[in-house]
Amino acid sequence: MAKSVATSLLTLIIIILPAQATPWSSLDSDQLEQKLTEKFAEGKYSSKGADSCLMCHKKNAKVMAIFDGVHGDMNSSKSPMAGMQCEACHGPLGKHNRGGKEPMIGFGADSKLSAETQNSVCQGCHNDPKQMAWHNSTHNLEEVACADCHSVHAAKDPVLDRLMVNDTCTSCHTRAKADMNKRSSHPMKWDQMTCIDCHSPHGSMSESALNKPSLNETCASCHADKRGPFLWEHAPVMEDCSSCHTAHGSVNDALLKARVPQLCQQCHADDGHASRMTSQVGVDAFSAGKSCLNCHSKIHGSNHPAGSNFAR
Repeated sequence: MAKSVATSLLTLIIIILPAQATPWSSLDSDQLEQKLTEKFAEGKYSSKGADSCLMCHKKNAKVMAIFDGVHGDMNSSKSPMAGMQCEACHGPLGKHNRGGKEPMIGFGADSKLSAETQNSVCQGCHNDPKQMAWHNSTHNLEEVACADCHSVHAAKDPVLDRLMVNDTCTSCHTRAKADMNKRSSHPMKWDQMTCIDCHSPHGSMSESALNKPSLNETCASCHADKRGPFLWEHAPVMEDCSSCHTAHGSVNDALLKARVPQLCQQCHADDGHASRMTSQVGVDAFSAGKSCLNCHSKIHGSNHPAGSNFAR
């Protein structure tokens, strides 16, 4: 009898006591996204807006820094703080403020959410033509999140400062960083030129996310004297600057991919002095200084009537 009563009482306790939900900090990425989707469907936003969030988070200097930048400007109609406030980016509050039992959308390296999910929040506002090629960009395909480069909770986003752009890019693009410190390079290590002068980090319709339609147009935007058209054109120059030059830096002069004359010999076969490494009896033109450019100084193209060999 006593055993029967105990069993019935235990059953009653199990029925009455609610099952304990898994703490949201223990949820994996898929479970977290599912929970957030449910919260958005319920749409339980706070009636007090940011005031509800700041009851707990106001002592966090990083959180409060949002009010120093454009995203926290209450007077701007384009600012999320002038609309749904914190919940515009982090999602509906729900019961999060009741002991933090419910998740919010998090950003950055510590977020369990996928880069695609994080970025979808940013793209809710940032969907102008500058981002039109984002979905096909290398950064998107490599699952780079906006928050990996940008800082919203700041007076000024560091990556928007020209003196910080190169540091941000080279934190991932380490090979480019090594190249820009070689003896021949663009003035990037002194921040006189930045990565975004040539590339679009949000993607473009061109190869390597170039701002211009082609590599030659990108180079010619600064090196206008190499643009042409010329009376006598050097085919590799007109086709692609990278046939001879490397953009980020080289151990050779003028960012050349190889030293002259070895660079020239990659196209010019043995047809006389044009490919001999050492002087030969009766053939001294090539050995004079060991460089084709000693004579063919107009190698990018010539407008002289007698410049077919790029010597004038």
